[in-house]
Amino acid sequence: MTKKTLLSVICVLTGLMGVSSAAHADDKFTLGRTILLENANHGAEIPLLVCRRTDAIQVEARKDLHLRKVVVTFNNGDTKTIRFHRNVKEDRTTDWRKFAYKRCVKKLEVFGESKNSSAGVRVYGRS
Repeated sequence: MTKKTLLSVICVLTGLMGVSSAAHADDKFTLGRTILLENANHGAEIPLLVCRRTDAIQVEARKDLHLRKVVVTFNNGDTKTIRFHRNVKEDRTTDWRKFAYKRCVKKLEVFGESKNSSAGVRVYGRS
């Protein structure tokens, strides 16, 4: 092996090690986004184009809102209602709400009211 070949192999392996650690550093991913309206009695639906496997969800508010619940529909048709009943301030997240095991999420429905006209909501999953 020549010095150039050895040096290039070392550079490639070092680069791959950096990519691998960056990919595992944050295992949180976005399941979907929606907007909650002021005085809304129905849920804001987030259909997922592909089923996403996760073992928990977390909700982030883009503006102040009162979060009541999130209804999660799984790939097999089962649903799980996760109740929050709390005020979430702007750019804050709820705690992680776990499922019993990793499940394939197909649809989310977020229930709540915004404090001022409308509020963006982002729902995260983790792997």
